[in-house]
Amino acid sequence: MSENGEKITCEICFHRCRLSEGQTGFCHARMNKDGKNIPLNYGKVTALAFDPIEKKPLYHFYPGSSIVSVGGFGCNLACPFCQNVEISMADGREAPETHDYSPAELVAICHNYKSQGNIGIAFTYNEPLINYEYILETAKLIRLEGMKTVLVTNGSANRSILDELGPYIDAMNIDLKSYDRDYYAHVLHGNFAVTSDFIERALNYSHIELTTLIIPGENDSEDEMRSIASYISDLIKRSGKDIPLHVSRFFPRSKYSDRKPTPVETVYRLADIARDYIPHVYEGNC
Repeated sequence: MSENGEKITCEICFHRCRLSEGQTGFCHARMNKDGKNIPLNYGKVTALAFDPIEKKPLYHFYPGSSIVSVGGFGCNLACPFCQNVEISMADGREAPETHDYSPAELVAICHNYKSQGNIGIAFTYNEPLINYEYILETAKLIRLEGMKTVLVTNGSANRSILDELGPYIDAMNIDLKSYDRDYYAHVLHGNFAVTSDFIERALNYSHIELTTLIIPGENDSEDEMRSIASYISDLIKRSGKDIPLHVSRFFPRSKYSDRKPTPVETVYRLADIARDYIPHVYEGNC
C-alpha cells in the first residue's frame, strides 16, 4: 500500500481492487483514505437479532441454542438474486441506517442474552469478511467470555484473512452457490477456486456447514447437484469431518424479483440426490 495520493491494492479478496484516494472497492465498504485501506463498515450495524442457531443455518453446532446475529453492509459478490440486497449492495459513502457498536458493546449484548440460551455472536446478513478487523476484535473478546463466534459467509476472502481470523471462529456456514466456474465468474462476479480453497482451509479451524441456494433454470439440474454433493463427499473423506449441506429455496429478490420461487419439489428432489453422496442434507426455506 502506498501513501502520498498513490493507488493502493486491497488484499481482502480476489478482486484486489486498485484504489485511488477516496475511492471504494467492489464491495463498497473499503476505501483508500490517506493511503490506508480502511473499512467503512467498522462498528456500523444495520441489523441485530436474537435467532435460533438453526436459522444461520447450523444444524450440527449446539442445536437448540440461540445466538445474537449482527449485520453490517457491503459484499464482494454481486449475486443478482441476493436476499439482503439493501445492505449487501449498499455504498459505504451513502450507507443505510446504521447504529454504532464497539466490539466491547457487542460482547456486552451477547453476555446479557446468556440467560436466554445465547452461545455467542454470528456475523451474517451481508458479507462479514470484508470487515474482518471488527470481527477479529469482537471474536477475541467473545472467547474471553467463554462464548462462540459464527460466520455466515460467501467464502471469497483471501487465505491471509482466513488464517488471521480462523483460530477465533468456532463455526461457519459457507455458501457453495454452484459447481460451475463460469457461473461463479460471470453471474456472481466471484471465483470458484477461491471459494473452494476457502472451504477446504476453513475445515482446519471451524465446524463447517454449506448452503446451496437453488435458482430455477441456473443451478437446479440434477447433474449440478451430483457435482456439488460429490465434491462435499470427497471433502468429508479427506478431512474426516462431518460437513452438512443445506439445500435452500430461492424467493424473488433483487434483480430476480420478477422470477418465481423455487418449486418445493425441486428442493426435495435435489436434496434426495445429495443424500446419495453425503449423510446430512437438509431442505431450507420450504
